[in-house]
Amino acid sequence: KVKKMELIVGGAFQGQLEYAKKLHPECEWQDGASCSWEELCAAKGVYNFQEFIRRALKDERDVAELAKELLVCNGELLIVSDEVGYGVVPIDAFERRYRETVGRVCTELAAASSRVHRVICGIGTVIKDA
Repeated sequence: KVKKMELIVGGAFQGQLEYAKKLHPECEWQDGASCSWEELCAAKGVYNFQEFIRRALKDERDVAELAKELLVCNGELLIVSDEVGYGVVPIDAFERRYRETVGRVCTELAAASSRVHRVICGIGTVIKDA
């Protein structure tokens, strides 16, 4: 079976990274809060992926094709991201755009991923296994 992208999502502080590390102890990780595009393309795994998106938006980069570009440069990436679309809708326009972008990018990546997990209270559930 060809290894494909895998996505692990959950709310803030729900234990996604710890869950991912137990599932994939061999994985070397990049931090989405600080890694470059080149590092992301070469990575085995990335955590804080939502922060990579935040930085891209703050740098005013075009993120419309981010999911497609990531699938081309690293179609076997293990991605850990916070779900940021729940709760009160932010007043700040940038925060609303950020929240929407994370949701849209993760939705595209989930569609392309072979497995998708959702983690709540440190407990992971496979929600897609293709």
